[in-house]
Amino acid sequence: PYKVVGLEIHAQISSNSKLFSGSQVQFAAPPNSLVSFFDASLPGTLPVLNRRCVEAAVMTGLALNCSINKKSLFDRKHYFYADLPAGYQITQQRVPIAVNGSLSYSLCIDNKMSQMVTKTVRIKQIQLEQDSGKSLHDDVRSQTLVDLNRAGVGLMEVVMEPDMCCGEEAAAAVRELQLILQTLGSSQAVMAEGQLRVDANVSVHHPGEPYGVRTEVKNINSIRFLAKAVDYEIERQIEELESGGTILNETRAFDSKLGCTVPMRDKEGKQDYRFMPEPNLPPLILYNARSLPANMNHQQVVNIDWIHERLPDLPSVKRAKLVEQYGILPEHSFTLLNEAGLTEFFEDVIKQTQMKPKKVIGWILNDLLSYLKQHSLTVKESPVSSFLLADLLNRLEKKEISSTAAKQVFAELWKGEGKTPLEIVKEKKLQLIQDQEDLERICQAVMAIKSGNRKVLNKLIGLVQRETQGRSNPVLVKQLLEKKLSE
Repeated sequence: PYKVVGLEIHAQISSNSKLFSGSQVQFAAPPNSLVSFFDASLPGTLPVLNRRCVEAAVMTGLALNCSINKKSLFDRKHYFYADLPAGYQITQQRVPIAVNGSLSYSLCIDNKMSQMVTKTVRIKQIQLEQDSGKSLHDDVRSQTLVDLNRAGVGLMEVVMEPDMCCGEEAAAAVRELQLILQTLGSSQAVMAEGQLRVDANVSVHHPGEPYGVRTEVKNINSIRFLAKAVDYEIERQIEELESGGTILNETRAFDSKLGCTVPMRDKEGKQDYRFMPEPNLPPLILYNARSLPANMNHQQVVNIDWIHERLPDLPSVKRAKLVEQYGILPEHSFTLLNEAGLTEFFEDVIKQTQMKPKKVIGWILNDLLSYLKQHSLTVKESPVSSFLLADLLNRLEKKEISSTAAKQVFAELWKGEGKTPLEIVKEKKLQLIQDQEDLERICQAVMAIKSGNRKVLNKLIGLVQRETQGRSNPVLVKQLLEKKLSE
């Protein structure tokens, strides 16, 4: 059967204040400490649109190749819930701020990083809307407490067309969107803080038949869980249909502990949201350089062209530049961008070392990154700075130490005891022996043990290496041994 996956993503706009009020936006502040009269929906309060939120949405729309609507409208969406004091959410149901975009993302085939395929998902629209408050269910006292700090915080809802077919694709698309939002600064998109929440619509159908009944898995809060939730839901629906059952159009939640989706009881009847135009907000009018009125105060308008000119390099462009500039593999450019701060670390090392970028990337990915992952550290927390790594790689490049020794020095640097590579090399006697007479003497001693047998040349080189604790240059040793053997 065909599998169809479409996503709706709510991204919290990175802004100091809320969408329609002056209240501060701050994660984990004391409950109800950031609530204005408007957020609490006291009678007679009016919304005032936050310009920063509009600019963030325009920026995001442009980055996702959308058409920006010069005129968009606000609507009220009514539903009753404890954490929505007004009884409605202000959103953009009729005419959203941005429409008809696309997002390209890449994923590996068969988990092989070397085989990547690029896919595109269409973006139906991006709309501005308010977030709701938070209900905290106290099971012990069987009561619900409401925290309105989040009520009225600005969100961008990104609605994707159902162009995906599995959890892996959904996860890759959301990861790319997350990187784009973070690059733009339009949302910090930290999933652990609820700044990026994903709803997945999933259905299955046989080829040539219309789409099947879809279920919606709500509020998925990690990319790993998104992949699991989607794949589980696809399997569940296939099994249900094959055993002669029917799929209900219902809302489900993903239980990360059990690894499965479970029905949510809240949407039994089809909700009627009774949409109506928001009477307290005029249409949102945006301008471009051509349509900008001459006498208008620039603080009062949002200029699409001005925002467009200032868009930073998006992740796809950054990756292409890394590949072109340093000759690294495309899959390496993905890893560099996926880890916060790793690209900068890599480029800092390149600036301070004579080693070729292709070799540096090996050290960054195989040594630094695997150590960081092992100890669950971020790049910022690395005990080995770019300066120390560059110093180490320079010594390796100048053949002062062997690559085996370099790995030992790296392991020592990792302990973060403040020693320089040179100090470690001296302390552990790891420098390559440059003195030919020294080497000749050692070779002679080794030869005495194994005289005349050419087959054991490699064994001999190994013995010399052991005798010198890995400080001899294997090429030189081989030449000396060959000379001795032929004498």
